[in-house]
Amino acid sequence: MRRVLYVTKMKRNLKYSVLEECMYQTTEGFMEVRIQHVTFSKVLKGGETLTHHARIITYADTRKYKLFSLLTNDMESDPNEIIEIYRKRWEIELLFKQIKQNFPLKYFYGESANAIKKQIWVTLIANLLLMIMKRKLIRSWSFSGLATMIRITLMYYVDFYSLFNHPGKTGKRS
Repeated sequence: MRRVLYVTKMKRNLKYSVLEECMYQTTEGFMEVRIQHVTFSKVLKGGETLTHHARIITYADTRKYKLFSLLTNDMESDPNEIIEIYRKRWEIELLFKQIKQNFPLKYFYGESANAIKKQIWVTLIANLLLMIMKRKLIRSWSFSGLATMIRITLMYYVDFYSLFNHPGKTGKRS
C-alpha cells in the first residue's frame, strides 16, 4: 500500500509535541534549516487517542528575509528537497491564479470530458503564448494588461510587437 505524502505551510496555532530537534547553520553561523520531529494528538469521542507523526522544517528564505515553517509526513527526504517541493507547489498555485484571473472559465463549450480537456488545454496554450510574448516585448506590461489588450485587438490585423512596444503609434501593417 502506498502512503500519501504531503508538504504544506505550517499554521501558527497548531499544537504539537516536539520529539527531536536538529538545526543546521551556514558557515557564517546563521540558521539554514531546523528540523523538528513532532507528534499531534487528538482525543476522539470514544476516548481513543489519534496520534500523527510529522516533521516541521523551518528555513530562512534569503530572498524574502523571512522564516518559513513547512509541515510534512515525509520522514526520509532531504530537507532541501522538501523546501523545493513546496516552492514548486507554490509556482503551480501562482499559475492557476494567473489563469483564473485572465482566462475565466465561467462555462464550458461542451459537456464531454474531452471537450472540457480541450478548453483547458487551449487556455494553457494561450497563457504560454502570452508569457512568451511578454518576455519578448521591450516595453513593460503587466500580464493582465497584456491579456486584456490582446482580447481587445485580437480580431484586428496588426503587428502585435509594434503595437505593444509603441502603443502611441498605429501598429497597422501596410
